[in-house]
Amino acid sequence: MIEAAMIWNEPNNKSHWDPEIDPDWSKFSEMTIAAGKAIAAVNPAVKRVLGGISPIDPSYITRLENHGVLDEIDVVAVHGFPLDWNLWNINEWPTRIDEIAAVAPNHELWVTEVGVGSFGAEEVQEFGVKRTAELLIGKVPRIFWYSLYDLPQAWGATTRHREAEGSSYYRHFYMGLLKEDGTPKLGLKTFEPFAGDLGLMQWFHYHDHRLDDAVAWLKRLGVTRLRTGLSWADSFRPDAIGWFDRQMEALEEFDVTVTFCFTPEHLGIAPHHTSPPTDPNQFADFCAQMIDRYAPAAAAAVPSRAAVA
Repeated sequence: MIEAAMIWNEPNNKSHWDPEIDPDWSKFSEMTIAAGKAIAAVNPAVKRVLGGISPIDPSYITRLENHGVLDEIDVVAVHGFPLDWNLWNINEWPTRIDEIAAVAPNHELWVTEVGVGSFGAEEVQEFGVKRTAELLIGKVPRIFWYSLYDLPQAWGATTRHREAEGSSYYRHFYMGLLKEDGTPKLGLKTFEPFAGDLGLMQWFHYHDHRLDDAVAWLKRLGVTRLRTGLSWADSFRPDAIGWFDRQMEALEEFDVTVTFCFTPEHLGIAPHHTSPPTDPNQFADFCAQMIDRYAPAAAAAVPSRAAVA
């Protein structure tokens, strides 16, 4: 079941949105407002989530509020990786949450990506899972650990930084609780007791070979909430809808937060997935079509078989 739709991913991170094309985020705001209205028109029960921000920056939320964005979303989301990329201590998590709550007091606040990699040692991730759970469970209503699987080395990370980041780039490939080949890490056992509260965030690539195994692991761990994505750019690949259908059917037992993001090259101001679209309504139309297909309002109004029983 789709319970929430996230509009974009880390918009204030230049790996996912180009600030040179949109320096004041007015184009992002226009697109987000259009998407928020489109999602609500199809199914107002689906919560609209602002793409999780990274870094956690209260001034960025204030900027978007001044553009009118907060009027068309229900949840403000943040991402944090204090042991890998962020320049703050893991114990500052409550303070970081409070800073955003202060500038968005009328919105729910979710942590839609939090993770600790095993780049240096699996024991670091093991500590990170436990300390993150202690700091965030009960503080916010939704938390999604990033991620179940390590990113395969052959795929490359969705970032424009690449090797220019030095060793920090390679941390992208060590964020999973499972290695690329599915071998469990030490952090997996530590995560399991918290699975019902933490949830998981896992991107699935186009025709991702890991989908069925991932679902089996989610069930084995007792995960009930999952965040994933449907790529606007991928929607122009051959048999895209067939792949989307397979993915969403496989995940139908979970409470899903689905992320809509990534600009198709031929629809961007620049030919890149980080570019603002030339027409923000085209992205809004994609969001509406996906909600209509996978979370239509009529279906949401029908009681589940469990509820009837």
